[in-house]
Amino acid sequence: MGSALSTASNFADPDAAYRLIVEAHRGLSDEQSAALDAALVLTLANHIGDLGVLREAVELAKRRLIEP
Repeated sequence: MGSALSTASNFADPDAAYRLIVEAHRGLSDEQSAALDAALVLTLANHIGDLGVLREAVELAKRRLIEP
């Protein structure tokens, strides 16, 4: 069994991490922005390398879209 999904911030500066992601989208079209998001998700999913953790993350993200 793999690791559990960590939802606590692991960044020394979470605001800088957020700004980095926001800035990466600056100047992109909606289509380019969606492609960047997809590439980033696939790159980070590969880095995680644990299907159980990835499944947990997908389920959490979907719940957050549905639940207020």
